[in-house]
Amino acid sequence: MPGRRVGRWLVAVPMGVLALATIYPLLFTANVAMKTRHDYVLDRFSLARSPNLDNVTAAWTNVGMERYVVNSLIVVTSAVALLLLIGSMAGFALSHLRFRGSRAVFLGCLAALFVPFQVIMVPLARIMADGRLLDTHAGLVLAYVAQFLPFTIFLMTSYYTGVPGEIVDAARIDGNTPYGVYRRVMLPLGRPALLSVGILNTLFCWNDVLISLLMMPSADHRTLMVGVTALRGQYSDDIPVFASGVLVAALPVLVLYVFFQRQIADGVTAGSTKG
Repeated sequence: MPGRRVGRWLVAVPMGVLALATIYPLLFTANVAMKTRHDYVLDRFSLARSPNLDNVTAAWTNVGMERYVVNSLIVVTSAVALLLLIGSMAGFALSHLRFRGSRAVFLGCLAALFVPFQVIMVPLARIMADGRLLDTHAGLVLAYVAQFLPFTIFLMTSYYTGVPGEIVDAARIDGNTPYGVYRRVMLPLGRPALLSVGILNTLFCWNDVLISLLMMPSADHRTLMVGVTALRGQYSDDIPVFASGVLVAALPVLVLYVFFQRQIADGVTAGSTKG
């Protein structure tokens, strides 16, 4: 019994320190956002004397963050919808439809996970420029789909591999085409995985800066995260306003994580527990 208690403490203490190290930057940013510029210059680590939302209002109105939020919502929603549609179809095909080259396709998707975006960013930009897709929502959506599709296919294939083949055979005997099996059987069974992968892809796309900065050079089409980085340059001497912008950008992600943390954990571990 004492040994078990010591073991629990050996796990709890490092996890507590890690949690504190993760939460502290968020609390520090929120505290700075509630300060005036004068108070921050005097003492950046003290608690805000008279907390207010003036900096949040300034960051929202003076820089046009509402436009950045709309751009992010359009791009992220479209990209995640395409990722789930294509990824679920490919996952079903690679796990239950036997065709020549299916193993090579899956291994190719797996290999694509190890290719950093920095390796393909220049060719991607050239292709998008030739297709007149630079500085457009459609171009950024396609870039996100190209970047995160291998991850989506891998997780959906891993999940669908755990679905018994007898279920697919029974659906085919009932007269369903492969598309009918996908729509009537695999989509309902894959809802947990689709939810997990959808949340992860939403976080990836929402938090992205590099791809969006490459694909959206003009200020009018910036996403929220790129807009926040521009806010740092515009208000380099007004850190509380910049901190307010960071807080606004992080709030949707925090809300999403609070409500769907179990699904996020399931999505991260799906590939290691299935087939």
